[in-house]
Amino acid sequence: MLDNPAVVATIVGTFLLAGGVKGVIGLGLPTIGLAILTVALDLVSAMALLLIPSLVTNFWQGAVGGHAAMLFRRLWPFMLTATATVFVGGRAFASLDHAWLATLLGVLVMAYGAVSLAGWRPRVTLAQDRWIGPTAGVVNGVLTGMTGSFVVPGVIYLNALGLPRDALVQGMGILFTLATLALAASLGGGGYLTAELGLGSLLGLAPALAGMWVGQRIRRRLSADAFRRVFFAALLALGLYIVIGAA
Repeated sequence: MLDNPAVVATIVGTFLLAGGVKGVIGLGLPTIGLAILTVALDLVSAMALLLIPSLVTNFWQGAVGGHAAMLFRRLWPFMLTATATVFVGGRAFASLDHAWLATLLGVLVMAYGAVSLAGWRPRVTLAQDRWIGPTAGVVNGVLTGMTGSFVVPGVIYLNALGLPRDALVQGMGILFTLATLALAASLGGGGYLTAELGLGSLLGLAPALAGMWVGQRIRRRLSADAFRRVFFAALLALGLYIVIGAA
């Protein structure tokens, strides 16, 4: 794989773009990286290549903000189930047709783009959270293990809690970090990780960090709301393309 200049350029370009998006709006690196790499390569390679850039950038995001203790006290049932059930999804990943799972990924990306464009933001009360949190965690974890996507319904759930903006961003970073670690363990246990894919994932780290740095500077000059609309519309189109390509 890495002896092919086109593949190397695809990895570098994808993570440069995905890191830039994350720098501008605070999210999107796993989603856009996974979507583009699935189209360009295949689902297994995309999930493996995502691991190091996602882990490092989301650990950075999850460690900053000063809300970690509050988030773990509030969200531990969700975080626990969202992490533990990745391995359930991993068992399904090993037995199901990967073309079907790529279609599922496309549907999830489309759903995330459509919900975000529509501005739909449900609200979850403390009383409701006793059962919604663990339920959302189970669904998120299984879908992560099956497709590598961390965002549905996890990000929608976190948005529904009405957390302060900085706490929300940090909470997403913590969720994505835990999910990435669980996904790496699941893929490794299934024998899907190779030395070449590990090197390819490491190759994506520097462009992802560079993209974040550039994106953070663009954010100061660009309307974040306008960028979000373009970004989510692009996700909607990209998800449709994945579904058509996997059919």
